[in-house]
Amino acid sequence: MDHFDIKLLDALQRDGRLTNNELAEKVGLSPSQCSRRRGQLEEEGAIRGYHAALEPGALGFGVIAFVQVTLATHSPDNARRFQQLVERVDEVQEAFAVTGEADYLVKMVAPDLPSLATLLNDIFLPHESVAHVRSSIALTTLKDSRLLPVSRKAPHR
Repeated sequence: MDHFDIKLLDALQRDGRLTNNELAEKVGLSPSQCSRRRGQLEEEGAIRGYHAALEPGALGFGVIAFVQVTLATHSPDNARRFQQLVERVDEVQEAFAVTGEADYLVKMVAPDLPSLATLLNDIFLPHESVAHVRSSIALTTLKDSRLLPVSRKAPHR
């Protein structure tokens, strides 16, 4: 990955709707070179996809919760069951296997606190893979960014 690739990635993560010509101008490449590099970065998996960033509050999701989950048993089958659970619950935005007291940290959204309680009490806690959940509610969002600091990355290839 060279400095052109890094500039291309940085520009695209800031505005995924850039046309190829606009992107080429920002990066300092010809449109054909830019298109080829973008395609290669997509093929290599550096670019996972393109999407619109939606505002949860504007769509009625007023609660953001971070839920620590401890599994009932530690086995590959149980971990797989838990993964299937988080994949089918649309309110789950992100889920990570973590170190520390909990096994997983799950970020979820809900319209309100009663809806969050239903998610936790009726879906997560009764699930066979789950032993314990502990939730924290976000009071305010200080920073919400999906931007990676690619301009600080040392080029290699």
